[in-house]
Amino acid sequence: MDQVSLLIILTAALITPLVMAKFKLTVLPTAVVEILVGIMLGPSLFNIVHTNDTLTLLSNTGVIFLMFLSGMEIDFSLFNRRKQPQTPLAAKVAGSAPKYSPVFIAVTSYVAVAASALLLGFICKWTGLFKDPWLAAIIFMTISLGIVIATLKEKELLSKPFGQTILLIAALGEIIPLFALTIYASIFGKGGKSLWLLLLVFLAAGILFRRFKPFFTFFERINKSTTQLDIRLAFFLIFSMVVIAESVGAEGILGAFVAGIVMKLLQPQEDTRTRLDGIGYGFFIPMFFMMSGVELNLRTLLSDSATLLLIPAFLVAYLLAKAAVYFILRLRFKRGNAFAGMAITSATITMVLAVLQVAKTMKVVTSQQSGAFLLAAILTCVLGPLLFNTGYTAEAEDLKKSTVHFIGTNLLTVPVAQQLADSWYDISMYTDKQANYKTYNSEVNVSLLDSLDTDYVTDQNVFDADIVVLGHFNANKNYELAKAAKAYGVNRVIVRFEDRNVLDEREDELTDLGIEVYNTPNVNIAMLRSLIEAPTTLRMMTASSSAVYEVALRNRRYTDQQIRNLDFVGDITISQIFRNGHFVRPTGSTMLKFNDRIIFTSTPEKAREIRRELGILN
Repeated sequence: MDQVSLLIILTAALITPLVMAKFKLTVLPTAVVEILVGIMLGPSLFNIVHTNDTLTLLSNTGVIFLMFLSGMEIDFSLFNRRKQPQTPLAAKVAGSAPKYSPVFIAVTSYVAVAASALLLGFICKWTGLFKDPWLAAIIFMTISLGIVIATLKEKELLSKPFGQTILLIAALGEIIPLFALTIYASIFGKGGKSLWLLLLVFLAAGILFRRFKPFFTFFERINKSTTQLDIRLAFFLIFSMVVIAESVGAEGILGAFVAGIVMKLLQPQEDTRTRLDGIGYGFFIPMFFMMSGVELNLRTLLSDSATLLLIPAFLVAYLLAKAAVYFILRLRFKRGNAFAGMAITSATITMVLAVLQVAKTMKVVTSQQSGAFLLAAILTCVLGPLLFNTGYTAEAEDLKKSTVHFIGTNLLTVPVAQQLADSWYDISMYTDKQANYKTYNSEVNVSLLDSLDTDYVTDQNVFDADIVVLGHFNANKNYELAKAAKAYGVNRVIVRFEDRNVLDEREDELTDLGIEVYNTPNVNIAMLRSLIEAPTTLRMMTASSSAVYEVALRNRRYTDQQIRNLDFVGDITISQIFRNGHFVRPTGSTMLKFNDRIIFTSTPEKAREIRRELGILN
């Protein structure tokens, strides 16, 4: 019978995402649907899956793995102290940056959540709904990091300021209750251990970090597909920290979360992270979510009138505890997104299960109260993502185009500017020649400069761009402006040299400064060679209906995926992949890797969409 229940759960875990994809059920994250499927399979409805030792072990491993991956999701660069800008452009960008950082908003939000939860805990005691205000406060201040991460991933928001803010709030919503629960159990529990023993968890984490700090440098030289040492290290860290945490009286999920932080700080390869995600979200984590639903018996809960009163009361408390998040998010984000952020932070399940498990052991919660807390938490997992997905829209800062400034308006630069203006670029052109200004002003956005003196150009904000292209005919002037632009802090400077003598003298100097140099005769030679060796290359590059594009693969949704399996494979032709300093000749079975530079041909409309999709850091 144990094997039958396991087979049913595994079948459901396979079918659930397929059905969601078939019917385009994107309003709820997969994790929430898996909980609902578990409720249907358990005693609440069909009663075909029964809890047993095997499923309990796999479910417990699932929550541990979920907390481990949650620890790996934290972007510690957000906590770095802001460095003083090193260039004038960096200083100007920093000066125009939003006043409130994601860290400030997240910490302030969670302080408000904790205060609200504590107040609601004492209200529960005063009204007689629940006698232990401290335990109620811990439950109300929890946030499901797993649900939040799944929702943000599906919206591709983890790399955006809004996504990082919500992620930090959710991280605090799991780690703070973890500490609070440990302290609560140590003070009020009969078998509680001394609080100072918690320090041993972090001491052990520090020792493991120092011991394995050079691991991935060494791993590069000895890695074999038959050993998978990085995955072995991950499991070693997980269970080492879980055992240590439980040995000192803390919760195992605290140890798993700290293990994830250690793994993150070790800076594993993207490949390692992808495979760990595969193991977790492919097997263990769905088991945890489904078994959470299986273990909930709605028939028993809903037959008790006292429970029917508690469920809406606890649901309202979960929502009210996060209400202040809306007002704090409004300090930086628009109204609809502040509401969406408040809604998704209301979702809670993982820590509620952990808190209730401890509370049952300490016998401070009844089965009716436990069921009401849990069912109300499941309702937040349905409402939170639903309201988030319907309420979120892109922030203006996320839609900002890359700024490209051309210095030099002529037959070479104007057609390029016209084509780029139709894609994801904000184009401006500058010239010091009155005749060129009159000729091209009606066709592109051209500004007339009094001179090309570097100080004057800088004062006119010409270098305030992501990319500066120097396409002037005067090689010496291009040389001076290129160095000035790079010193000002422009990320990419592209400079044109038609005089081969000047190019030979200064190419190495400019290249060392990170300036990109091109020469029309060299480009023509390369194109003619391509025409001879690969006739279709020139046709692709010059065709009016298609062009050659390049994008760095940052979206993890497409890593470790064969080219033939890409959703848009019929809309593009991938000619080259630049990986780790070498070109890879692609075939249909070629696996894409994180940070691959993909050179492809497509129509401008499709290319714009594909570049945005592949280039999103997620």
